[in-house]
Amino acid sequence: MKKINLIAVLLIISMGVFAQAKKEFYELRTYELKFGTPRSNIENYFKNALFPALNKYGVKNIGAFGEMGLSDPGKIYILIPYASIEEFAKVNEKIKTDEDFLKATQEYNALPPEKAPYARYTSSLMNAFDGIPQLVKPTADQKLFELRIYQSYSEDAARRKRKMFNDEELKIFRDTKLNSVFFGEVIAGEHMPCLTYMLAFKNMEERDANWKVFGSNPDWKRISSAAEYANSVSHIIRVFLVPLPYTQL
Repeated sequence: MKKINLIAVLLIISMGVFAQAKKEFYELRTYELKFGTPRSNIENYFKNALFPALNKYGVKNIGAFGEMGLSDPGKIYILIPYASIEEFAKVNEKIKTDEDFLKATQEYNALPPEKAPYARYTSSLMNAFDGIPQLVKPTADQKLFELRIYQSYSEDAARRKRKMFNDEELKIFRDTKLNSVFFGEVIAGEHMPCLTYMLAFKNMEERDANWKVFGSNPDWKRISSAAEYANSVSHIIRVFLVPLPYTQL
């Protein structure tokens, strides 16, 4: 009996390890809105067409964010998590011919050029990190999001920074309550080579206090001066975001 129970426990553990190891695939879109056209044109497309179509094919927890304060021109950030890169390809192929989606986009597609809701959008495709393979859904009271892009001067520098996060820095983030939403290795998009990640906080006061704790953490001080991680980040882009009413995160 004990032997059977032991085998069952080992099987459960191995299944858990396998599930943990399966990494998600992310698309982060940044829409630059046009002056003089209502945001509702693009937001209705998200709410009534794109998000329902993605949900229909199993894509959940889609994030929709605006920049904190008034950006000029305005921007909307859409985070779409897929189970894998294969699912990314399959789902987007299915949507092209989905009757519900095509019907829901008729009004949006009929907009004339002068009423186009955005000037352009950029898209970054990312593999989730080994150390945080699945998106972490924020709590209901976390209303401030910090999006950070770490550029590196070479592919090897970017690899070393990913290693730094996976091997040690992600644990320090958890210990100091820098609440991760996702970490992604950018494989296509702007600012390459780079990585992108998002943190969630209740407010700016909590954010500032937790980053201060992180900065004084002895393990952070140790790894930040380690030779193997030297010069792994050449430039940081930081954007503060707030959730839009139709976000699923």
